[in-house]
Amino acid sequence: MKKKAKEDPSSRVVETVSGRALPLRGHEIDTDRIMPARYLRCVTFEGLEEHVFQDDREHTSGQHPFDDSRFEGASILIVNRNFGCGSSREHAPQGLMRWGVQGIVGESFAEIFFGNCVSLGVPCLTLPAVHIEELQAAIEKDPGQEVVLDVRELNVHLQAGGEKTKTFKAHTPVAARESFLGGTWDAAGLLQRMPEDIKRVAEALPYVRGFS
Repeated sequence: MKKKAKEDPSSRVVETVSGRALPLRGHEIDTDRIMPARYLRCVTFEGLEEHVFQDDREHTSGQHPFDDSRFEGASILIVNRNFGCGSSREHAPQGLMRWGVQGIVGESFAEIFFGNCVSLGVPCLTLPAVHIEELQAAIEKDPGQEVVLDVRELNVHLQAGGEKTKTFKAHTPVAARESFLGGTWDAAGLLQRMPEDIKRVAEALPYVRGFS
C-alpha cells in the first residue's frame, strides 16, 4: 500500500488531528525498521514514503499493517512502547509523514524521534498501555472508526459516524503542546521569517567578522 508524497508542512497552529487509524503492534520498534539505513543516502527526503517499513513489509509478504487495505488512507498511527528508538535519523518521521501519518498515539516515544516529529508538525500523544490496547483492538475490529487527537485539551477520541464513542485522557510535554498551539513548532520556518534578525546577530559574532 503506497501513498503519494506530501509536501513538507509550513508552520501552522495544530489544535486537532483526526482521521482513520492504523494500529501497529510491537514494543521497541526502532528507526531502522521504520526507515532502513540504506535509504539514508538520499539528498532530499522526497520519495521516502515508498520505503517506510520496507524490510518488515517484504518479510511479511504483504501481511504488514502498512499493506493492509483495511487501513488505507489512515492518518493516525497507534503504537506501543518506546516507538522510534534506535538511531536519531530524521528520515524515519519524514517517511511516516510523507506516507500520510499526521499524528501518533503511543505508550511512549524515544526522545529524539519525538522531537523530530514535533519539528514536522506531527503531534505524538501518550496513553497508558491498557488504553493503547483498547484503541488498537477497536480499530482492528472496525477500521472505519475515526480517531481524533485533541492537542489543546489533551484528549484522544474514538468516534464512529461523527459521534464520540470513547475518550481517553492523553499526555504530551508542555513545550511540545505550546509549540503546536502557538504555531512555533517549525523552528527553521521561524528563522526564515526573520532574515534581518539573523543578519544582525551574525554581524555581532566575532568569528563572522573575522575577529575585527
